[in-house]
Amino acid sequence: MTGTSDPATAADALDAAFAETVRGIGASIGALYLLTPDEEVLRLHLLSGAPAEFAAPWARVPVAAPAPVAVAAREGRMVWVGSQEEMAHSFPRTAMVLPYPLALAAAPVTGARRWGTLLLMWPTGRPPYMTARERGHIESRCRRLARLLDEAEAHDGAPGPADLPRVVPAGAGRPSVSEEMALADFVERLPGGSCALDLEGRFTYVSKGAGELFGREPEQLLGTLPWQALRWLDDPVHEDRYRAAVITREPVSFSACRPPGQWLDFHLYPDTSGISVRVVPRGTAPPPVPGQSRSTSTVTPSRAGRLYQLTHLAAALTEVVGVQDVVDVVADQIMPAFGAHGLVLSAAEAGKLRIIGYRGYAPEAIARLDGLPLDTAFTPAGRALSSGVPSFYGTPEEMERLYPEAPVASGKQAWAFLPLIITGRLVGICVLSYDTPHEFEAEERAVMTSLAGLIAQALDRARLYDTKLELAHGLQQALLPRTLPTVPGLRIAARYLPATRGMEIGGDFYDLIRFGDTAVAAVIGDVQGHNVAAAALMGQVRTGVYAHATLGTPPGEVLARTNRLLTDLGPDLFTSCLYAHLDLDAGRVTLASAGHPPPLLRLPDGDTRPLAVPPGTLLGVDPRAVYPVTEIPLTPGMTLAFYTDGLVETPGVDLDDCIARLAQHLARADTRDLDVVIDELVEKAGTPGQRTDDIALLLLHREGDHGSSG
Repeated sequence: MTGTSDPATAADALDAAFAETVRGIGASIGALYLLTPDEEVLRLHLLSGAPAEFAAPWARVPVAAPAPVAVAAREGRMVWVGSQEEMAHSFPRTAMVLPYPLALAAAPVTGARRWGTLLLMWPTGRPPYMTARERGHIESRCRRLARLLDEAEAHDGAPGPADLPRVVPAGAGRPSVSEEMALADFVERLPGGSCALDLEGRFTYVSKGAGELFGREPEQLLGTLPWQALRWLDDPVHEDRYRAAVITREPVSFSACRPPGQWLDFHLYPDTSGISVRVVPRGTAPPPVPGQSRSTSTVTPSRAGRLYQLTHLAAALTEVVGVQDVVDVVADQIMPAFGAHGLVLSAAEAGKLRIIGYRGYAPEAIARLDGLPLDTAFTPAGRALSSGVPSFYGTPEEMERLYPEAPVASGKQAWAFLPLIITGRLVGICVLSYDTPHEFEAEERAVMTSLAGLIAQALDRARLYDTKLELAHGLQQALLPRTLPTVPGLRIAARYLPATRGMEIGGDFYDLIRFGDTAVAAVIGDVQGHNVAAAALMGQVRTGVYAHATLGTPPGEVLARTNRLLTDLGPDLFTSCLYAHLDLDAGRVTLASAGHPPPLLRLPDGDTRPLAVPPGTLLGVDPRAVYPVTEIPLTPGMTLAFYTDGLVETPGVDLDDCIARLAQHLARADTRDLDVVIDELVEKAGTPGQRTDDIALLLLHREGDHGSSG
């Protein structure tokens, strides 16, 4: 395959390779997700084996989301889910909107750069495990797709993720099938034919007998959807049976009543090209299904259409933590679900609407809309808030009749104003807008209104969380030293990093106490817990250590006296602490530990190891605890690293191994710039953007050489 500068040719080649991949691997459904330029969102680009409507809840998947396609892209590994039970355990949100027995694999597509993820799905007829041969085959196909994308990009023709996915027929790249052959396929897969549906759900064939049962001429039904052409089939349960057949590729049955009282049994037989349907009066024995020993009656019924989206979006909103999470979920998932082009999410604060997030608007328009009073008459927001009733405007003319300036200010063509209210209490308003006129159907309005209540609940929780977190962070930052003292002959650097969103504030701390020009005390500690109480206790520990240290108390006694203070306070929280006294004139370091991880010592030649400091009892446990003292030489060119366990602990890995790995990173670091060393240690010790614990790190380098490059 050679590259081409023709984007259309590149797209055709990618489509053919994708279709061949899905078909060759034997998957019933395939999807190719491509990363957006900022690599924060995966967009569905190609789909095979299912209509685009099915994929609406997953058209945009944040890379940080707990979903198989996101994990594969984020971690660069294949994700295999072999059963519905495994899906519910590992990916509960995905299981809520895929309540069918199936297996799936999500594999990263990576070439010259990360492109995205290939998703493959199989019905339950296959074994719930993947062989090494299958895994290798999928990885090979992913490399093939990546090469096509690389070559196209090299010739300015790489397809970017589209706003709407392109549905690729399973037979793409193969000769087209004649109408006669399609009819022959239908007859072969159905013991006694009556009608056929394509994967979009539309009638492609209707027999004369089926027309008589339906009360319609067959020609009138061709190309229509059953639940639209036959109103007595307009029930989400019936539509869901069709959805179950497409996804599981297993036969499905249901009964429906054609007025005034004729009950009909529908037997659906799916394959990769469509669904054959046998329709018989109730009580007629269904045709046999060769090779089927498993009943499909266990497929869990669920609501169809937009109700699937509502379930998926509701699950996403339950997982948000902060206000920015709410904004991201609404922008990345709710906007695409309704085809909206713009979003304004405002919170009610002090009688005004403060915009907390937006998409698809110029900053000038946002500046004009931000800070409007709650009873504003400039836009429909005030009326929607006062009445608590959503308002919908499908054209600029509808808006202009009541709010002549609003369309000019936003530049949009259609709007949905959704008040966010909880039991009569105003939270804010969500505005979805469109670049073209939009007809808001009754079902769409109902789903939007239901969703507004969920957004209100999520936003209210998020604002409370952010307020609490801001207070806790403010408390902690106030208790940590604003600056570190300078000490002649000693280079010093320190860093505090809070846990990432989803965790509360911690109690990690550090301090540096100067005794004239020739001595200094280094302190680092970790209070148990992640809350305001931990941060407050951290302040008490730091104050206690400082007070005893400035009296010239030896390290072991500093910890003993601080320990007695904490046990008297009875905080029900325990604290680890490491205290080191550095005497530059005497050239020695004296250390004592209260259950804290050992410091690292790096010698001038790069040799790095943890110091054997006896770990005494945690502070606040035993008022009679004694803390042994360790003394080492303080030589020119040596570096000491003090840290908390958030820097080294990895679930499932022995702590000693984690500390040894940190020592290896420090040994290779260039100590001429300690701030750069800290950056490297944080980066190599874990995932910088996903910390489950806070981190404190303090580095001290005794000058007397020109540093080391390791």
